[in-house]
Amino acid sequence: MCSGQLGFALAGQPRRLSPHGHCLPYDLLLPTPEDPDRKKSPWVQFGRYSQLAFMLPAGTVAGYLLGALLDHWLHTTWIAVVGLLLGTAAGLMELIRTISRDTK
Repeated sequence: MCSGQLGFALAGQPRRLSPHGHCLPYDLLLPTPEDPDRKKSPWVQFGRYSQLAFMLPAGTVAGYLLGALLDHWLHTTWIAVVGLLLGTAAGLMELIRTISRDTK
């Protein structure tokens, strides 16, 4: 009998053992988001892909606003342009990271 951190058995779920006869942790029994057999709902897919449409503009606007605040605080005029470029680069990197994760 497995006695683990949970201290109870899930209703209708058999206890699973490793090849060495040890109890498996509960989180190994749940399907992971990377599980290819798991069907994703259309709403989850819609949310994930609509996120891509806002990623690049949000990074650009955030970088510009932070640069403009620093310009105002430091009495300069060039930091907003740097913030704009850095925000665009950060948004583009996050966009590429998300697309590469979804295509695996």
